[in-house]
Amino acid sequence: MTSMTSEQEQEISLPEDKTTQPAKVVKAPTSLLGFDFGTKSIGVATGQMITATAQPIAAIKANDGIPNWDTVESVINEWKPDLIVVGLPLNMDGTEQPITQRAKKFGNRLAGRFGAKIVFQDERLTTASAKEFIFERGGYKALEKGKVDSVSAALILESWMESYYQ
Repeated sequence: MTSMTSEQEQEISLPEDKTTQPAKVVKAPTSLLGFDFGTKSIGVATGQMITATAQPIAAIKANDGIPNWDTVESVINEWKPDLIVVGLPLNMDGTEQPITQRAKKFGNRLAGRFGAKIVFQDERLTTASAKEFIFERGGYKALEKGKVDSVSAALILESWMESYYQ
């Protein structure tokens, strides 16, 4: 038997022969924002869990990794995500590189400034995949930096959703 509450949790009652306390199931996020952190440009995408799909939104210019926080706030207020996924740039062997710490710092600032729930997602090869995706649809001229970053953010979101359902 499941009893629904108006909160973000559902309580699942276990059969009476169990001696454990009822389990809590945390509500899955439904709307997501993804960020592909970069020192000059930060790609942004939106996603939703119902279809496990993501769409590129835009790229926010950054100055040495620092975005215009008012622009970030506008995006967050417009899309009202349940969860923000920040790409984690790792080396191919899975080890961290200097930009990894900066991406983590960016994610932590999103959490601190906006009270957002943040998760990090391995983003290895997303930029290469984004370039391939865009090139197939528009050739070399379509490979604008902002478009690559926002498509990368969408790929990061889709990767996170895929791992969420596994």
